[in-house]
Amino acid sequence: MKKKIKTINYKEGTSSSRAEEPMPVYRSVKALPQVKDFTYSEFKKIADKITFTQAEWASILHVSERTLQRYAKNNGSFAPINAERAVQIEKVIKEGKITFGKVENFYNWLKSNPYMLEGNLSFNSLTTYEGIQKVLTQLGRIQHGILA
Repeated sequence: MKKKIKTINYKEGTSSSRAEEPMPVYRSVKALPQVKDFTYSEFKKIADKITFTQAEWASILHVSERTLQRYAKNNGSFAPINAERAVQIEKVIKEGKITFGKVENFYNWLKSNPYMLEGNLSFNSLTTYEGIQKVLTQLGRIQHGILA
């Protein structure tokens, strides 16, 4: 003996013999920056915005200086993880410019090992994702007048 399951639709007062679920709502997600085929020429556009040395860029991207030189020579493509880091640093540079007015002022601030609630920041903060987030957090605090 089969029992017929009676379900109630989400619309009030109607019923049917089959289960109906609401349609899912899909929201568009902001597209992530393309890191596939990220070449040295694209990196150079980011690098020209700030006066980091080649050694500093190598430290930030976790590659050797020789690798950067090789990429420059033949406009080589970066590994996706290195390309993503370069795009993150571009965001930091943009926020630094908004906060301090000039990229040079941001660079000098970062080199002065500024203090924040979680401890001191330094240039080495840019070598990890967590450090980048701390720099962005501190820049946001400065923008909003929270200096501690």
